[in-house]
Amino acid sequence: MFSYVWPIGLVVLSNILYQICAKETPAAINPLASLTITYLVAALISGVLYYLLNKGGNILREYRQMNWSAIVLGLVIVGLEVGVIYAYKAGWEVSREYIVQSSFLAVALLGVGALLYHEALNPGKLIGVLICIVGLYFINR
Repeated sequence: MFSYVWPIGLVVLSNILYQICAKETPAAINPLASLTITYLVAALISGVLYYLLNKGGNILREYRQMNWSAIVLGLVIVGLEVGVIYAYKAGWEVSREYIVQSSFLAVALLGVGALLYHEALNPGKLIGVLICIVGLYFINR
């Protein structure tokens, strides 16, 4: 059970800290300049963790197994980071920004799951979409 739950706990904690850090990015700095430091730290931590968690690991051998997804994920992460920082610069509240974008994301991912991965769209999921829409109405009133 722990192996199933801990990743979600890590994502939730990381997302809370992520939103705080994005909101606290100084208004005077260009988000792209700030992100150069962010990604240098992320690359360093990833490299250190790779070797700590994979005794005798060979990162170059790992790189040979990579496909397009790692490169596209890098591009996508920049889009996510820049979008969130600019949303906060535009005046979005922490209590709204994430809920709004997550609601739209949840609805969009239902379509992605159905089209690309043949995941079932059942009545419960469609009711969830309605709840997201209703929730967005109330969040933004």
